[in-house]
Amino acid sequence: MAPEHAKSTLYYDGSCPLCRAEIGYYSRTDEAGGLCFVDVSQAEAAAPEGLTQREAMQRFHVRASDGRVLSGAEAFVEVWRRAAAMALGGALGVAAGRIGGAGTGLPAVSSGAAVHLPQRRALPATQGG
Repeated sequence: MAPEHAKSTLYYDGSCPLCRAEIGYYSRTDEAGGLCFVDVSQAEAAAPEGLTQREAMQRFHVRASDGRVLSGAEAFVEVWRRAAAMALGGALGVAAGRIGGAGTGLPAVSSGAAVHLPQRRALPATQGG
C-alpha cells in the first residue's frame, strides 16, 4: 500500500455533544495532521458537494484523500483506516480497509448506527462540553 499524504476531511455536527467528543478524540490523536475537520453546524461551513447543510448534519461524512465522499459507517472506516495508517505505518490501515469489503457486515454496522445516532440529540447540552 502506497503511503497517503493528502488529508481526509471530516464533516461533523458541532452542535452535537457526542459528535464533538468523537471529533475531539480524532483531533487529539491525529499527530501526523492527516485529518481536517469541518463543523457543518456553522453557517459559514461548506457541506460536502451534493449535500445540504441539514443533510450533512444528519450523518457523519468524510471526503477521503482521493476525493470520494463517504457517509455513515464507510466514513468511520475511512477515519479508522487513516488513523491506523498514520499510527502504524499502514499495517492496521490495510486490515481496517478490509472491513468495507464484500460480505463483511458493513451494512449491519451502518444499520446499527442509523438506529443509534438519531438519539444523540437527546443528550443534554451539558454533557460532553
